[in-house]
Amino acid sequence: MKLVECVPNFSEGRDKDKIQAIAHEIESTPGVKLLDVDPGESTNRTVMTFIGDPDAVREAAFRAIRKAAEVIDMRQHKGAHSRIGATDVCPFVPVSGVTMADCVQWARDLGRRVADELGIPVYFYEEAATRPERCNLATIRSGEFEGLADKLKDPEWAPDCGGPVFNSRSGATVIGAREFLIAYNINLNTRDRKLAGEIALNIRESGRVQRDADGEIVRDAAGNTIKLPGKFEHVKAVGWYIEDYGIAQISINFTNYKVTPIQAVFDEVVQQALRLGLRVTGSELVGLIPKEALLSAGRHYLEKQGKSPGLPDDELVRTAVLSLGLSDVVPFDPKKKIIEHQFEEPANRLAGKSLRAFADDLSMDTPTPGGGSVAALCGALSAGLTAMVANLTVGKKGYETSFKDMKRTAVRAQRLKDEYMGQVDRDTDAFNRVMDAGRLPKTTEDQKMERDAAVETATKEATLVPFQVLEGSVELLKLAKKAAQKGNRNSMSDAGVAALAARTAAEGAYYNVRINLPGIRDEAFRRGTKRKAVALRRKACRLAEEIDRFVEKEFNKR
Repeated sequence: MKLVECVPNFSEGRDKDKIQAIAHEIESTPGVKLLDVDPGESTNRTVMTFIGDPDAVREAAFRAIRKAAEVIDMRQHKGAHSRIGATDVCPFVPVSGVTMADCVQWARDLGRRVADELGIPVYFYEEAATRPERCNLATIRSGEFEGLADKLKDPEWAPDCGGPVFNSRSGATVIGAREFLIAYNINLNTRDRKLAGEIALNIRESGRVQRDADGEIVRDAAGNTIKLPGKFEHVKAVGWYIEDYGIAQISINFTNYKVTPIQAVFDEVVQQALRLGLRVTGSELVGLIPKEALLSAGRHYLEKQGKSPGLPDDELVRTAVLSLGLSDVVPFDPKKKIIEHQFEEPANRLAGKSLRAFADDLSMDTPTPGGGSVAALCGALSAGLTAMVANLTVGKKGYETSFKDMKRTAVRAQRLKDEYMGQVDRDTDAFNRVMDAGRLPKTTEDQKMERDAAVETATKEATLVPFQVLEGSVELLKLAKKAAQKGNRNSMSDAGVAALAARTAAEGAYYNVRINLPGIRDEAFRRGTKRKAVALRRKACRLAEEIDRFVEKEFNKR
């Protein structure tokens, strides 16, 4: 599932009608979910958070910016927070299935549209910045709205999109891409805020002021304060006392959890607390967190226990929650705290049904679900069996030389299992789009052309979905082969069945590719896809036969 978060900040925090009008633009956009609306009275600013499909998120962001331009007049705006326009800042944040590069492209696409259609100058910041000096949001905001007219006269501050023309009503908008910000607190068995602050100074990127033996601040020859950097990049931290809990906490913001993961900081704080005679009792997540941040923590702690990290996502999350003590002060509910869970697939999806319900659907007098979905399911079952064999090998006496390989195999197999489960529904969805395209009107010549184009596009997609299943089956077989050769001998039959299931996935996907090709008019696409599919099928069958011979040989040794 491709998910993007968007966190626009609007220069209105007091007028509920205006705030609701902007929020409605987001809520009414299909494919997005508005997670939070956080207005501030003194700042006169509202932060809205929403997630969804990338295309839908871009559309919702544009609609919200357009509405803000209608209802907010910056000439009347006063507030405690720095701001440069009606929509002050609008960042895109990758959540799952998308990259930072994707978000940069979407930010720039939105910026061009805002400038062209709304006449609002746009600057790009953070990862989307077009020059280094514009990475920092504070730098772009310097002078704020009141100084924007003069700023635009300076060629150095020409906007990235739109002309250097002052929009006296809407100001300018800063659009960008950044990593997910995680707000996280570590709990200590003390009320002493200073002790928590001491640890915060050691771990945060900005570090602390250097002092001499007398406690005086050390300065360089120019009189500038010398600072000692902290241990972790992309970490901001302070120590404070929380009266509601009766404990001191280290309050932390992770601005890039992919560079500095939560578990690295937690483990370090545990060690530093011990040196101060303290104990970490647990931690607390403020707001939402990407699933991958918890999966990474779960894998880390399983590795420390000498276990395989290649377990299902739910088990990895459970391990992370227990290891980090995330329920120490407030119960931690993954369904409420993991951002991906706020945008779940519909309940009627095939992948979420019971085995009985899926088999019943399969047996009905309807074309979907069909062979393509079954082929994808076979791929998921193959990956699941391979992960099982690998996990049964890790920690088993006599297989020490295979542990590292089997851990990697289990982790990759789990990822493929989830991908193939997604393909179960994607295959059915693709076929349904072909049927929908075929039902388009064809009364006029223009309608016929539109219908034919839609059928062609949908049929290509319906071909590419099983082609991806076929393509991935080669990796499934390679993993099954590794599990058979290096895995637990007592699970040899399971590795063999993993290979058989992968071969079924490959053969079934191949059939679904071939049956769709005659309906495609694009000859180059048809020939190229057929050639690749034939080669992939041949490779998959060869691997499956190699595994079969190996397994049979091993059985004969017994």
